[in-house]
Amino acid sequence: MPVIFRWEGIRFHFFSNEGNPREPIHVHAQRADAEAKIWLYPEAAIADSEGFTRRELSQLLRVVEQNKALIEEAWHGHFR
Repeated sequence: MPVIFRWEGIRFHFFSNEGNPREPIHVHAQRADAEAKIWLYPEAAIADSEGFTRRELSQLLRVVEQNKALIEEAWHGHFR
């Protein structure tokens, strides 16, 4: 489970086995009491979540948009 970065106590990561065939590029945001899966394209969007408030989900979307290049680089570097 490669961790890409941390923000406000939330770990942004993906799993080494992201399905077969592999799912489109996305990132998981996780803290002890909450979890979300966020698609990157066509724009950042919540795929699934549990435990985050609506406000927190909006913040997560902004953070993912701001770090889209970093997430993509980590994803493509891992799955080469």
